[in-house]
Amino acid sequence: MEHKITVVGIGPGSKDYILPIALKKINEAHILVGSSRALADYASEKQKTAPITADIQAAMAFIRQELSNENVVVMVSGDPGYYSLLAALRTEFEPSCLDVIPGISSMQLAFSRISFPWQNADLMSLHGRLPDYASLAYEKDRIIGMLTDAEHNSQRVAMLLLDAGWPQNTNIYICSRLSYPDEKIINTTLIRATAEPAVRHCIMVVLG
Repeated sequence: MEHKITVVGIGPGSKDYILPIALKKINEAHILVGSSRALADYASEKQKTAPITADIQAAMAFIRQELSNENVVVMVSGDPGYYSLLAALRTEFEPSCLDVIPGISSMQLAFSRISFPWQNADLMSLHGRLPDYASLAYEKDRIIGMLTDAEHNSQRVAMLLLDAGWPQNTNIYICSRLSYPDEKIINTTLIRATAEPAVRHCIMVVLG
């Protein structure tokens, strides 16, 4: 019988936002892989674990080794289908070897926090990626949801959007630490965001 890799989305951070089926898969796992934070939150002493670090190939080698004898559960933050390790796993293993349990992404949570539908939003990530400047162009009524990082923080992204032709008074939401007790949602404009303290590793929602 072929062993499986179950890729489990653990949500945006707080344990309140993990799906029951995801928690069930994690608790049943004999082999568990995830970030150091995820392992600290969910792993038990009876499980064999390995952390996901910047050395992705080390994690892949561990998964491949364990998969020969046992199913493996891999925890990823947010939803596996949205900028997670799933893409890398698909290049290393046959898709038929993968089962995916969805989770709540930080992007979903950001839109829910501002009570705004996101089916028409353009979603992108500037987290560890250079922006495609053409994709930032202004269009009336355009909605963008963005993942940001330390370099492309709220201040820098606001400047990029102004350079791309967005009006200065464009309404934006800067959502940080989503699901945690110190969660913060800032409602401001693009021009004000360029002068306000930069927020790193947040979700920015831009309402054109």
